Amino acid sequence: MHQMTLAEIARGLADKKFSSEELTKVLLARITQLDPQLNSFISLTEDLAIEQAKAADARRSNGESGALLGAPIAHKDLFCTQGIRTSCGSKMLDNFKAPYDATVVAKLAAAGAVTLGKTNMDEFAMGSANESSWYGAVKNPWNLEHVPGGSSGGSAAAVAARLLPAATATDTGGSIRQPAAFTNLTGLKPTYGRVSRWGMIAYASSLDQGGPLARTAEDCAILLQGMAGFDQNDSTSIDEPVPDYSASLNDSLQGLRIGVPKEYFSAGLDPRIAELIQNSIQQLQKLGAVIKEISLPNMQHAIPAYYVIAPAEASSNLSRFDGVRFGHRCENPENLIDLYKRSRGEGFGAEVQRRIMVGAYALSAGYYDAYYLKAQKIRRLVKNDFMAAFNEVDIILGPTTPNPAWKLGAKNSDPVAAYLEDVYTITANLAGLPGLSMPAGFVDGLPVGVQLLAPYFHEGRLLNVAHQYQLNTDWHTRTPTGF
Repeated sequence: MHQMTLAEIARGLADKKFSSEELTKVLLARITQLDPQLNSFISLTEDLAIEQAKAADARRSNGESGALLGAPIAHKDLFCTQGIRTSCGSKMLDNFKAPYDATVVAKLAAAGAVTLGKTNMDEFAMGSANESSWYGAVKNPWNLEHVPGGSSGGSAAAVAARLLPAATATDTGGSIRQPAAFTNLTGLKPTYGRVSRWGMIAYASSLDQGGPLARTAEDCAILLQGMAGFDQNDSTSIDEPVPDYSASLNDSLQGLRIGVPKEYFSAGLDPRIAELIQNSIQQLQKLGAVIKEISLPNMQHAIPAYYVIAPAEASSNLSRFDGVRFGHRCENPENLIDLYKRSRGEGFGAEVQRRIMVGAYALSAGYYDAYYLKAQKIRRLVKNDFMAAFNEVDIILGPTTPNPAWKLGAKNSDPVAAYLEDVYTITANLAGLPGLSMPAGFVDGLPVGVQLLAPYFHEGRLLNVAHQYQLNTDWHTRTPTGF
């Protein structure tokens, strides 16, 4: 049962081949047995899962149907879940139980999805390796000595190891797409504003976006359908109709114009990954797509701009964690200043402290114009590059990451080296565009992803291309040894 996709589970439940309760118990037992190797979960919610599974079975017996009704999933541990610890992978929130459900959690629960637990993540979503979590590093099921990517590494590792069929995740600079590439999954970052951020603990408010992680594009379409939609509680949510993402999966790719930026194939790209990307291009050409070389000239400025904007927003968002209202509080503070300093010093890990300091510096009176304002101007140039490109092509294709997953600890002493691994993903966040990563092959036994980018609100186009590609390749069907 653990090998089934979301789509297969939906069909099995509809045909009464098994119940949601039976499936949920099988997966909970599998998580208990195998997750100690991976550390992909922070919290398991067995009682809630069984209760939701029984309720889903009752709804089906009363004639209800739906692709997510009775489907087991997990939530990245920055989506607030009522009465359940929501930690953000941090000691700061280890004792925090949210008093309400995030909109994404509430929407999926209403659709009948069964929550198995909360998945591990880089602390406050700051990281590319899932090594900064206070609960310990997550391991990549394809090689337990390697990272699964971050910050959504717990969701990615759990789905890749077949502990569950799909999970929610978030993407601020590539945190859905990069772990998807590292673990042989399909991951989708929707258009900014497509999925509500209400109840999603913020890292960088103008960049964060929730989305699905699953094994196939078909499953991502199902999960996104349940997540997407306007939310009046979220001022950044966009009131745009949500299409039926599954309806366009089988559209023809004949005549589809795919742009390949020349800047993607620079010296920093592993040549073995470059070869796999070329193979993907050839496969899509066989399906009728037309390939065109394009240019994104301001891509080279994206990383420095991102690592000014994101920490600046983080320094503002994380100022609320001060030991006063909720979260970690130091013992026996001497005065208010001591309370603030020690609570934050004890509660935040090294990477979070580093980014808060960078952000506070960039926003300071003497440096705001030189750093933050200039970074925002670069952000506009990056967006303009994409708008010009999409006048010529329908989607943009390239590598998701410049290298395969690295060994645990390999980049801990050089944070900038880890930052550079985001070179292909962060531009979509700066511009607010939808992006998808899909499996494209292996290098040294480690998965590699190909990234697709589309104009605003064209998630259906990305899912269509990925689904057609997956109908004609088998990379996404490969399972890590031992799982």
